Amino acid sequence: MTQKYPLQHCFARCLLGCPAAVAHLCGSPNYPTIHGLVRCYRVAQGVLLSAEIYGLPDDTTCAQPVLGFHIHSGSACTGTASDPFAGAAAHLNPKDCPHPYHADDLPPLFAVDGTAFLVCLTGRFSLLDIIGHAVILHRHPDDFTTQPAGHAGEKIACGILTAC
Repeated sequence: MTQKYPLQHCFARCLLGCPAAVAHLCGSPNYPTIHGLVRCYRVAQGVLLSAEIYGLPDDTTCAQPVLGFHIHSGSACTGTASDPFAGAAAHLNPKDCPHPYHADDLPPLFAVDGTAFLVCLTGRFSLLDIIGHAVILHRHPDDFTTQPAGHAGEKIACGILTAC
């Protein structure tokens, strides 16, 4: 019997197994309650990425927050008073592609009562491309149009992807 959905079994096994890279996200001084994990798994189709984030802002009046989510080119979550994660540098875009084709562009996170969970498959980068780089959560969603950073706003959480 041919499997109708062969990838779901592969992805489920990956998500239950050990990731190839992990980033522990921590919030900026303005968002100290944010914390979570980003896990990356090697799959034949590219990278399977999961994000599990807690303590997200929940201050919108019309809907739950939608937050931009990117991999940046920098390798530090250090910064200044005006940019707490300046060490994360710019978005990772090694092929100098315009939006929405940056390698770093990930789907937005949709917060529900301060929590977000995302799983996505991407072939835009390999694990070797991203290990050692910063994962950034932005206060607003990426519009996938505005150059160079999608008008996603303030960096509110950061973590560095490390190999497991």
